[in-house]
Amino acid sequence: MTSTTPSAASGSGSGNASGNGNGSANGNKTLVLAAMIFAVAMTFIDQTIVSIAVPKIQTELHLSINTVVWVVNGYLLALAAMFAFGGRLSDTVGHLKMVIIGIFVFTLASIACGLTPVGSAAGAWIITWRVVQGVGGALMYPAALAIVVSAFPVRERGRAMAIFFGVAGGLTSIGPILGGYLSEWTWRAIFWVNVPVAIIALVLTAIARPKTQNRPGRLDWNGLVLIAGGVGLTVFGLQQTQVWGWGNATVIATMIVGVLLLVAFFRYELRTDQPLIDVRTFNIRAFRIQNIVLFIAMIVFIPIFFFASIYAQISLGDGPQEAGLYLLVFFLGFAPGVQVGGRRLDRSGAKEVVVAGSVIAAIGLALWATKVTQLSLGQQWYWIVVAGFGMGLMVGPANTDAINQVGRLSYGEATGVTQTVRNFGASFGLAALGTLLVTIERNRLASRLISLGLPSGTAHSTARAIASNRQTKPPAGIPSAVAARVFHAAQLSVADGMRAVLFGMAAAMALAAIVAGVGLRRGIHAAPDSLQAVRAPSTGERGPVRESTRATERTLAGEGGPTGEEQPTQSD
Repeated sequence: MTSTTPSAASGSGSGNASGNGNGSANGNKTLVLAAMIFAVAMTFIDQTIVSIAVPKIQTELHLSINTVVWVVNGYLLALAAMFAFGGRLSDTVGHLKMVIIGIFVFTLASIACGLTPVGSAAGAWIITWRVVQGVGGALMYPAALAIVVSAFPVRERGRAMAIFFGVAGGLTSIGPILGGYLSEWTWRAIFWVNVPVAIIALVLTAIARPKTQNRPGRLDWNGLVLIAGGVGLTVFGLQQTQVWGWGNATVIATMIVGVLLLVAFFRYELRTDQPLIDVRTFNIRAFRIQNIVLFIAMIVFIPIFFFASIYAQISLGDGPQEAGLYLLVFFLGFAPGVQVGGRRLDRSGAKEVVVAGSVIAAIGLALWATKVTQLSLGQQWYWIVVAGFGMGLMVGPANTDAINQVGRLSYGEATGVTQTVRNFGASFGLAALGTLLVTIERNRLASRLISLGLPSGTAHSTARAIASNRQTKPPAGIPSAVAARVFHAAQLSVADGMRAVLFGMAAAMALAAIVAGVGLRRGIHAAPDSLQAVRAPSTGERGPVRESTRATERTLAGEGGPTGEEQPTQSD
């Protein structure tokens, strides 16, 4: 078994205390949390801020539509492909060290994106550096989350992670607004804004000096090639369904090869002595179920910002900044929901709060769907808040509970797994629900154009053009007398598509509630080394804290007897 040592970046003599979640030994827990929030803030902002500036980037750099799409997708693809590697690397090299490296990589790449030259090399330049940004984020995020988890005992972890995910959700929502304002000055500022955030993160990290443990060992490069290739090809295929269609031979072949590589990865990891990911961790019931729940929830959580932005700008006629404000309505529910969810997780465990949040989100999304065709925010906002509250209530606890199931030496690895799963869910949601939106929009718009007197062929070609290019004006050739009615028909048709998307999201959250209700157990379940700090009698009035079965621990540790304290421990 691999021996353990305090992280090289964290100093010596305090690894055990901090690993057990002892806040006093880990310095100021609040300062550690603040430092890590600033560290990962850039990655959350960049998930949405760039989308708002895409039109200006395309115009100034003279990029094709396919090229500018990869300015967004290249970042997301690199994140998805490298999260698992980033998590395992942080457990091996040291969490603090990887946070600092990730911050530098991400910041330098951001500066380079902002310095993209105008000319023939512009597309290759900005896409390359966006990919580097994604790699930096994948190195940084699992390590930062591992530091936060290590800093707080199990009984306080829910509230800490509630703040972490609450800020993350807020930054994702604020991204479009910030992007709108900055791009009025120059689109390059949406990348340069990461520089002051990085400086603050580095200063706070230097002051906080968080301490964790790591487990030195060799890296599984074969596993890295398999999982990066498998995740990358599968996510690439999902992304390209919007360009080439689900029936395209290249899309199908890409996703099949990606899945086969992932199957090969799982089989290989079972045979190697120092795997990139200990896939036997999925034998832990709560870890397995929560990852399934997270996959389903991410079909909703990330795509909802994308689809709501389209709806606000086309159906409601909002500009980019106003569309950002529309997204903030969702966050008005999400922010308190994630705080309530974190506190309930600390008191009674994950099952009740994850099930309740999923049910509330499903109800809110379904009722929101019934109002979108009225084209009025005033008729929708309360159901948007309800949906946001439900998502906030369950996302943080599901993520935290999954990480709680592994030993302190595998927090980075577990975070890499959960983030990979989340990215898979988001990519699938964007692809599947995007197809649903476009199909409904195109069919309804063609029917409306025919009812306005356009010939069937013209109606269908016009509907395809508007749905494909998101035009705000009817294509050339449409008589001016019916142009306004064509545009209103387009607004209603996008609303019809949005209604179908929201009903689909409601169904997904209902499924998440069923999976959590059937699969999760009541009470607090965590790895044995995470429970050492909560054995005091003072926890008597709270919900039961349960350790895993020793049989599963022995299986995961690869031994016949109980796991030793200095070995990576897993729980059931």
